[in-house]
Amino acid sequence: MTVSSGSPGWYLRRLSRMGPREVGGRVGDTVRRRRWRSARPDCPSVTGARFTAVLPAGTVASVPPDAAKRLIAEADRLMDGHAEYFGVERDDLADPDWWYDPKTGRRAPWGYAFDVPYRDEDAVGDIKQIWELSRHQYLTVLAAAYAVTGDDRYAERVAAHLRSWWKANAPLRGVHWTSGIELGIRLLSWVWVRRLLDGWPGAAGLFEGNPVALQQIWHHQRWLAAFPSRGSSANNHIIAEAAGQFAAACAFGWFPSSARWRADALRSLERHLRGNTFGSGLNRELATEYHGLVLELGLAAVAEADAAGVPVPVSIRQTLLRMTDALAAVVDGRLRPPRQGDADDGHGLVVDGTGTDRWASLLATGDALFGRLDWWPTVTGTDLRTPLLAALVRPYAQDASAPAVSRPASRPAHFADAGMTILRGPEEIWCRCDGGPHGFLSIAAHAHADALSVEVRHDGVDVLADPGTYCYHGQPAWRQYFRSTLGHNTLQLDGADQSVSGGPFLWTRQARSRVLVADTSDEAVARWSAEHDGYRDTVHRRRVELTAASRELRVVDEVRGPRRAVRLAFHLGPAIAADLAGNRALLTWTRDGEDRSAALDLPGQLDWRAHRGESDPPLGWYSAGFGRKEPATTLVGTGFTDGTQGFTTVLRFHG
Repeated sequence: MTVSSGSPGWYLRRLSRMGPREVGGRVGDTVRRRRWRSARPDCPSVTGARFTAVLPAGTVASVPPDAAKRLIAEADRLMDGHAEYFGVERDDLADPDWWYDPKTGRRAPWGYAFDVPYRDEDAVGDIKQIWELSRHQYLTVLAAAYAVTGDDRYAERVAAHLRSWWKANAPLRGVHWTSGIELGIRLLSWVWVRRLLDGWPGAAGLFEGNPVALQQIWHHQRWLAAFPSRGSSANNHIIAEAAGQFAAACAFGWFPSSARWRADALRSLERHLRGNTFGSGLNRELATEYHGLVLELGLAAVAEADAAGVPVPVSIRQTLLRMTDALAAVVDGRLRPPRQGDADDGHGLVVDGTGTDRWASLLATGDALFGRLDWWPTVTGTDLRTPLLAALVRPYAQDASAPAVSRPASRPAHFADAGMTILRGPEEIWCRCDGGPHGFLSIAAHAHADALSVEVRHDGVDVLADPGTYCYHGQPAWRQYFRSTLGHNTLQLDGADQSVSGGPFLWTRQARSRVLVADTSDEAVARWSAEHDGYRDTVHRRRVELTAASRELRVVDEVRGPRRAVRLAFHLGPAIAADLAGNRALLTWTRDGEDRSAALDLPGQLDWRAHRGESDPPLGWYSAGFGRKEPATTLVGTGFTDGTQGFTTVLRFHG
């Protein structure tokens, strides 16, 4: 059962996941919000402000021509008023309504920020549709287009939209002042807008010479200093808050509180970047897109520190290096990382045009800043962000204060702390096995009930797919499905999830998993085994073997406990066609114009049916990105277990 956010039941469940310190902090936040309602101070006067965190001379000239071409094409589309957010096309960006949700047609209400019921889609609209535009990452793209071309049209559009936004969103009024992650990312965007517009004659008058801009920048930082994400909510949000606060306090360090804000944000960033990251380098939320978001935010923060000459703890650079090595280790042959946990298309810093590969860009930046290892995959694409960051960030190898760091001599396959194992076979067979923690912190906000699930690709094509996320707020049945046990390639008992949901970002009971075997040393056969305790009085154990010579993946499920109803699901990627006959499915697809196929032999003890695009209840869907879904085939076997037999599934790729 999913309890809607904001209901009395949700508040009780949410409170139960907090410790005393967090409760005390939130009580203080409540008192502060009431006080701020009637006492909004003005920004202190600023004189002689100058922006000095500029790009080194010659940086823009180093941008690869094809990256510049993609950027300009995207910028021109934006200039024409067109953009797409979460599957919804917009044609109103020439003069946007900052509170309008094009998905539902609703406008968020005006009023004191903390009174706005932003979780209520009926009252506000789809909050992510409203918030996304006001992250102003499309303005960083337009500003980058100005930097590359020198065309004033792009700069003038940026200036017009910033002035419009500042006028429409007075401090502490409206929906854009309700969430710290939005303020943090917006500040980071403003820093880069100012940097990229530096050659434009109107840049200083738009920012440091503009009292309205100064007031907005000051109030954003005051807000972030007062209301940090706390305790069970200190996940990727606190990283965005700290990174945005730190970046602004470095680049816009014009206020009496700037030094304090900078120091506090840096301490928070160091603490939480380390706390959000396993020793292996993977993000503790076990949601791959948030690994990318946190890595982008951390790199952007270090860029501001180096541009301003602010020393940062060496642990920050070391954490970012470990994150980059971990990303290089888990991607498949097409540089696609696992599709694990929640994904909402969130980015930390956007300066590139559509079509730029996010993960290739991060690895290219990692190569520039840390140096690639011999086992890293080859990155062939280009991007704009890498040369910009590389121009500001001091490479790790040139940091005399940084101690030597031990990096993997060969490509890691098993991440024990994260419970993730990658099995690799010939012809780019790639298999992720999940035996890790349910999620991060007491609420595990971005986790899915996916213990012991597998995700299998062939040359980058999803064969046994993780269906994705699709939505957060407003559509509880779909939110529940995409993070359910049935919504993953694993086994469900008695129609229940392994972990118990208390709301769209809250788990009240979490399955515990442990990896029993993770042996990838044998080139002939790679083996993995794990179990979890998500079903009381019953243990689900799964064994996976990948045999190179036969290109065969064998999955054996054992259920130890009383007789239970079983549903075993295998979700096929959207490119896969399936012909199911009895307990055998012939899978076919095309890759780069070549026909491919595989046979999937399913456990004969179960009755198998193919489901595709069903809505009541949801089953047979794939979400390639937030807000987007498409029908895909899901094979579901139903039956019973008596606690003795196993269920064997064999996937054999044809030559």
